[in-house]
Amino acid sequence: MSILSQAITESIQQALNSPKEFVPLHEPSFSGNESKYVQECIESTFVSSVGKFVDRFEKEIADYTRAKYAVAVVNGTAALHVTLLLAGVESGDEVLVPALSFVATANSIRYCGAVPHFVDSEERTLGMDPEALRNYLQSSSEQRDGICVNRNTGCPIRAIIPVHIFGHPCDLDGLLAIASDFNLALIEDAAESLGSTYQGQHTGTFGLLGTLSFNGNKTITTGGGGAILTDDPKLAKRAKHLTTTAKLPHRWEYLHDEVGYNYRMPNLNAALGCAQLEELPEFLASKRRLLGCYQEAFQSIPQVSLFAEPEGSRSNYWLQTLLLDDSVANQRDATLEATNSVGLMTRPVWKLLHKLAPYRDCPCTPLPVAESLERRIVNLPSSTGLV
Repeated sequence: MSILSQAITESIQQALNSPKEFVPLHEPSFSGNESKYVQECIESTFVSSVGKFVDRFEKEIADYTRAKYAVAVVNGTAALHVTLLLAGVESGDEVLVPALSFVATANSIRYCGAVPHFVDSEERTLGMDPEALRNYLQSSSEQRDGICVNRNTGCPIRAIIPVHIFGHPCDLDGLLAIASDFNLALIEDAAESLGSTYQGQHTGTFGLLGTLSFNGNKTITTGGGGAILTDDPKLAKRAKHLTTTAKLPHRWEYLHDEVGYNYRMPNLNAALGCAQLEELPEFLASKRRLLGCYQEAFQSIPQVSLFAEPEGSRSNYWLQTLLLDDSVANQRDATLEATNSVGLMTRPVWKLLHKLAPYRDCPCTPLPVAESLERRIVNLPSSTGLV
């Protein structure tokens, strides 16, 4: 164990105040009405995609985020897939996406037959860098009849997907301006940022569409689940139609007017989600308390820093993020080894998407910041209730 990795390990233990033998990266907390609502759902026998909890969960998610409409689906990846279809992304199109993101962001593009086009991040937000992206598009794209076209491939660049990494809002003003100037549909991947706001407005509600995830490791969970957010009534109606196998309403006939998807969230999962939403304010408060404990514990280690929410934003701090200085980036793996060896689950950031086998041939911008962040990020135990 190196001196730095030992210091980091001891700082985590100090922040968590003598933690238990094993501390997961992020585990769910069930301390409210989860059992009550799930049992009520079971007793109703409506456990699949129809039931009062699905309707309630959609309304409460819309109310919380202040989106006009929320459509609950089976997971965040399904939500992204459908939003891309709703935005008109077709086979052969390109979609701008950060190389620093979870693989689901790129996978959803592939489901449409489209191509991820990877772009760089900025260290200030961990999200897409608007200035670098604008400079890149100015030199590598052109407008043809109101469509942004990649000069190198000849393919339309149809959309842009900002991702709010670890719950921290990206520079949405800069990215919305790019979307407008280059005729791109903007879809927010807010899978990690429930409870985060940018200039007072909830993430996922700025673009044409937004998506959320309620996977087991998210701030609140429905077991598996996601949601589509939009203010457009036609898009909301079509989202619900597509995710319900494109079935037309009828008292008994099975009529489907296009290829649809069996993507609706089951009522059983929504019951869990309704209970979790009741606890969300305390979950968010707990994560801020944890940040304060980590900040105090790490203040004596000059070679590392804790990532803090960007100015003008309020983050949910889904995952607490330690940034190693460049001078000690080569000790990242030693830090991961030391912490995990004593039962503290830490993780690196995802491998950059353009390095993964399915995506090595995809177009990408220069990625100096994303490559630097990949070498230096260590995510710390971040569950609610740790402190």
